[in-house]
Amino acid sequence: MRTLQFRDVQAFSADVAYLLSIGTTGDPGEFRIYKTEDGGATWTIQFENQNPNAFYDGFAFWTPHRGIAHSDSVNGVFPDLRTTDGTTWEDISNNMPPALPGEASFASSGTCVSTQGGRNAWICTGGSDIARVLATRDGGDTWNAYDTPLISSPSAGAFTVDFRDPFRGIVGGGDLDPADPNNARTAVSGDGGQTWTLTNPPPVTGAIFGLSYVGRAGNAPGDNRGRAVVITANDGGAAWTPDEGTTWFALPGVSGFWAVAFATPKAGWLVGTDGRILKISF
Repeated sequence: MRTLQFRDVQAFSADVAYLLSIGTTGDPGEFRIYKTEDGGATWTIQFENQNPNAFYDGFAFWTPHRGIAHSDSVNGVFPDLRTTDGTTWEDISNNMPPALPGEASFASSGTCVSTQGGRNAWICTGGSDIARVLATRDGGDTWNAYDTPLISSPSAGAFTVDFRDPFRGIVGGGDLDPADPNNARTAVSGDGGQTWTLTNPPPVTGAIFGLSYVGRAGNAPGDNRGRAVVITANDGGAAWTPDEGTTWFALPGVSGFWAVAFATPKAGWLVGTDGRILKISF
């Protein structure tokens, strides 16, 4: 595993976890999915890519046995995968919407893919003329593509997405080009990702690498609880909002972090450069 980089992880217990790897040698077979059922003592390769042009950005799961993995497009097709038994992965590329020219996702520590409930999932993209969100309501059997107002280009797009219930979610992105640092933006949806509205600009620069709801309480229509979100933009800083982007507060001195996730409002972590882990609570 010395030539591998691990870009995404999903753990379900002290024993069961999945890893997604990419390689450093250019070998497409180094894009792999591993699973452990003994707390990491041993790992089994469940998927080994054979498509020379595929690049798997991340995966997300509904249960320990059901999940999806997402790749950049290849010749107008997303060669995405799905498992329904926690062991084998099937090609669901025929279920996906056609890709735009150059359309791809930014791995963002796997947060370009998000699941919710038992069958809902969203994938955010960029790399083309339009940054989009791909959405499924039936566990990946069918998908629709929806436009977002975020900037998009070969170095820009939607990077990271999260939903707090089946309808209400947030997407973040920007531009990796250092000459264009002022396009870090978030947009929100109230209809499951079909339409998106830009929020007030967050106080970060570059591209938003990761975001997460602090809590997902309040699933009834009209209930505004659970609206707090934390974002991180690597060297561009980090910030949080109590109201899904209407009001923003910078996190002083927090920089160089790639991703953020919460188990509860009292237990969240940012991970970043040099192996750093920062705990955050509300």
